[in-house]
Amino acid sequence: MADPWRYSAQGINVALRVTPRGGRDDIDGIETLADGRSVLKVRVRAIADGGEANRAVLGLLAKAVGVPKARLRILSGATSRLKQVAVDGDPGELGETLRRLTAAKQG
Repeated sequence: MADPWRYSAQGINVALRVTPRGGRDDIDGIETLADGRSVLKVRVRAIADGGEANRAVLGLLAKAVGVPKARLRILSGATSRLKQVAVDGDPGELGETLRRLTAAKQG
C-alpha cells in the first residue's frame, strides 16, 4: 500500500478522507480508494458547516505530527470529504511521524 503523502521541498502533502460528525477526533489509518489512491482516514466531531470540520481536521493533524496549526493549509477539497493538505516542516521527519502513527492504527 502506497503512503497517502508526497514529499515536497517545504514539507509533505497529505491526501485525506474526512468524516465530519464522526463521533470523535481521530486518525483511523490508511485506506485505499476504489481508484487505487491511498488516503489517510480522519474523523472529527465537528460538523461540515462554515469550515468547522476543516478547522478541526487541521488541528487534529497538526497535533498528530507535532507542528503548529499555522504550518498546515488545505490545498484542495475545502468543501469535499477528499482533501489535500500541505504540512510545512522537515519532510523526512513528518513522513516518519505519519508512518509510525498509521502503523500503530493498522496493527
